[in-house]
Amino acid sequence: MTIPLQYLDFDYSEDGDGIGTFDAMASTAPDRVPAVHAEIARVLGWAHEAFAGARGPLDEGGEWDYDLQGQREWSAPEALDYDEATQRLSVKAGAAGVPRHTVSLSISGTPAFCAALRARFGFD
Repeated sequence: MTIPLQYLDFDYSEDGDGIGTFDAMASTAPDRVPAVHAEIARVLGWAHEAFAGARGPLDEGGEWDYDLQGQREWSAPEALDYDEATQRLSVKAGAAGVPRHTVSLSISGTPAFCAALRARFGFD
């Protein structure tokens, strides 16, 4: 049975040795962060369970490994105005808006791991 994901949309690449890498990024407002984190936990929980004890650097004999990173960014609007007399711009900074949370997840694995991950989550 496949488990569809709403926030993580994985791109796949493969090296010459058949090692596959799935990369996903999600950038959301704060109210969506728990749902994104739940999806990441679901994917990584499955990997740890289905390939228990097999996580590690692939070049050292591991079947799969991952890299997980997050970032929180604030943006603030700027009001720009052109002064015709001085031929200069003036800038007035606005208040910072709601933060944007960005998470990136990269999972690499052997052909067997990649096939199982695809089957479980319905990746193309």
